[in-house]
Amino acid sequence: MTVSASPAAVHDRLTPRARGLLLVLCGAMFLDALDVSMKGVALPSIGGELGMSTGALQWVVSGYVLGFGGFLLLGGRAADLLGRRRMLIGALVVFAVATALGGFATSGPLLIAARFLTGVSAAFSAPAGFSIITTSFAEGPVRNKALSIYTATGATGFSLGLVAGGLLTEVSWRWVFHAPVLVALATLLGALAVVPRSPAAGGRGFDIAGSALITTAMLLLVFTLVEAPNAGWASVRTLGSLAAVAVLLTAFAVLERRVASPLVRLGILRSGALVRANVAAMSLLGGWVSALFVITLYLQDFRGWSAWETGLAVCPSGVVVAILAPRIAAPLVGRYGSGRVALAGLVSSVAAYALLQFLDGSIGYATLMLPAMLLVGVAFTLTYGPLTMAAADSVPAADQGLAGGLVNTAFQVGPALTLGVVSAVLATGADLRVALVVPLVVAVLGVAAMLPSLRRA
Repeated sequence: MTVSASPAAVHDRLTPRARGLLLVLCGAMFLDALDVSMKGVALPSIGGELGMSTGALQWVVSGYVLGFGGFLLLGGRAADLLGRRRMLIGALVVFAVATALGGFATSGPLLIAARFLTGVSAAFSAPAGFSIITTSFAEGPVRNKALSIYTATGATGFSLGLVAGGLLTEVSWRWVFHAPVLVALATLLGALAVVPRSPAAGGRGFDIAGSALITTAMLLLVFTLVEAPNAGWASVRTLGSLAAVAVLLTAFAVLERRVASPLVRLGILRSGALVRANVAAMSLLGGWVSALFVITLYLQDFRGWSAWETGLAVCPSGVVVAILAPRIAAPLVGRYGSGRVALAGLVSSVAAYALLQFLDGSIGYATLMLPAMLLVGVAFTLTYGPLTMAAADSVPAADQGLAGGLVNTAFQVGPALTLGVVSAVLATGADLRVALVVPLVVAVLGVAAMLPSLRRA
């Protein structure tokens, strides 16, 4: 049975219907995070069976990032204009089909194409899920609690995916594709039953020209950042692509000021809280993904650990988030404000990456890496959810999908940029510990971005 209650129906507490809605939305978030992390540990097996070179193999991950980062802003606005429920359900269908296609792929190009389509589907489901929460739960403690649980689910899915991906790869790498299809189908059935209908924004046209410009710009930007380590950061190709991105973004900004129904209302960027949340989002996930990349190389290539052992080593960070975020994030935000809580989390990430600067084969896991993973967990507990709360609270309800698209874009562009820098550092033959300076610097920049939050009365 389809629920057609008003999006604002949930006000004071998590009713049974609200819990069902939150469960489904958490399922979608869990699915996206699980899918990303499961694929990483299976790459060597995929490359061996399909005969993919190292350069081609990176596009199993980068193809997803390209689709996700390239279409997020379009996905966010589509949720606002065309209906959040419609976008979420449609995206889940595409996700299931594309992921199944990847599981049956017999060639590298087909697999990469499937990953790209999966990324595109996530670009529509992520902002739709975010805006359904922010418009279905009343602003204040109830919404903060819902967002805390929602974001904690993402961290849990990412950590669980590392372990599950390693175990499934022992059977066949194709199971890291088949298993998410089952989760997607279950989430789809739940969405059909409990996600409320939201009316499309009446009287507003869809900015086709603006959509084409911003999507092309984001695709080119993500592609350039991913390919920069191979082409060279100072190469004509990279600099020319970045110049083209600048031209496209300038044309987009000019267009958006002139059309009656812009895809992105540029005035939204006047919100200092929203801008700070986006910069901090780039820092948080960019620092962690780049650190995780180096840690994986260290544990598997230097220490000789298996894929599932590596997943277990990183897993404590997700366990901390799963346990603490639903319990402490919302109350802390209610008392101190989302900006201050996020700042505290970013300071914790600085401490974690500072500790990793002493990484050495002679130091045991429990002595150094475990404390660093726990600090990362604290960082995500205090930062990931509060950043999404800050983004939601900084804009009116009509722009919730756009705000979700912006912050999710920042979460994707951050890793693309920092991974490019880390790859460039490693290409010089530098030690792994030198590469770990990158996430430390990125985390410090995130702290600097959120320092104005201390002035909040």
